[in-house]
Amino acid sequence: MKFLMCMCHRSNKDDESEDDSKHDQLFLGVKKTEIKDPGHREKHDKVKVDLNVSEKREDDSKHYQHSLGMKNLNLKDEVSANGKVAKTFTLDELAAATGNFRAGYFVGEGGFGKVYKGYIEKINQVVAIKQLDPTGLQGTREFVVEVLTLGLAEHPNLVKLLGFCAEGEQRLLVYEYMPLGSLENHLHDLSPGEKPLDWNTRMKIAAGAAKGLEYLHDKMKPPVIYRDLKCSNILLGDDYHPKLSDFGLAKVGPTGDKTHVSTRVMGTFGYCAPDYAMTGQLTFKSDIYSFGVALLELITGRKAFDHRRPVKEQKVVEWAIRSFKKQKRFSKMVDPLLEGQYPERGLYQAFEIASRCVQEQPNMRPVIADVVTALDYIVSQNYDPQVHPIQSSR
Repeated sequence: MKFLMCMCHRSNKDDESEDDSKHDQLFLGVKKTEIKDPGHREKHDKVKVDLNVSEKREDDSKHYQHSLGMKNLNLKDEVSANGKVAKTFTLDELAAATGNFRAGYFVGEGGFGKVYKGYIEKINQVVAIKQLDPTGLQGTREFVVEVLTLGLAEHPNLVKLLGFCAEGEQRLLVYEYMPLGSLENHLHDLSPGEKPLDWNTRMKIAAGAAKGLEYLHDKMKPPVIYRDLKCSNILLGDDYHPKLSDFGLAKVGPTGDKTHVSTRVMGTFGYCAPDYAMTGQLTFKSDIYSFGVALLELITGRKAFDHRRPVKEQKVVEWAIRSFKKQKRFSKMVDPLLEGQYPERGLYQAFEIASRCVQEQPNMRPVIADVVTALDYIVSQNYDPQVHPIQSSR
């Protein structure tokens, strides 16, 4: 199976197709809309921005690029169709919440900015605050997409957007704080003495993440392709309750007779579906592939891509596909940190789901509703290591 580096741009000619631009305009509400908030008895403008900006302007000055993305931004309280309101916060409030963004409040950094833990007094809540890079056009785009996606969405397996700040060139997003961090931190490079996730917890996380994806694909109107499903974007709350986060790369999915959305290739190496990486044709099945990679990580404990391993084992999908051909090797593929504490039948079922999700041909991958059903069944078969025998890796 051939993989391509997903963060690389395709040719300049294909960077932003007409189809891609139309989908952005549909999703990001280019037209000004006035919505009345019954609680405030006043009119507010919905978030609006013209993102029909050609990627060919790479040679223009950074200031000009920045102004193109910002000039039409007019952000007030965002009111979604379900009445949910994303609050506006001042920069002073968020600076106070994080000790003026001191290093002691810093919890992580992603492709679009830094994340801080803070406490906002006026809502009496501990929060996560993402400060986007003020000089990057990419950050502006992510800011708007994130506000609109989470402003419209409400599901127990999607992280909650509490509000945002847009002052001058500063763009910040305020989320509920997820105390256990990301799934990635609980799977890979554990500290000495740190307890690994058990089988039941891993399957519960997989099922919850699948339900969040199902909401985006099947329940949202218009439907949304996540485009950035990976273990670092699955955040964990109390009792390891999973929620999908970071929707800056989300796209409106194809509707009507259309089968795909043409767009420049974005994503994370190791998680990108090969068909999307090679053609730029984004479909719901692109998300299914990424989910399959994350599921393989949960089962095997391996990273999507690990340069420290032998060349033939660096990409977990390629390694797994070779191993799938020998069912007797399943017990050798499972995460050794589980120490044999998993159900043999449940392991086979989980590998079956993962193998279908990472099929090279997108039409061979299942729809997300079927993945949810299959994982819910595995979760219902609770594994008790005191009752069931410990499996051998031999």
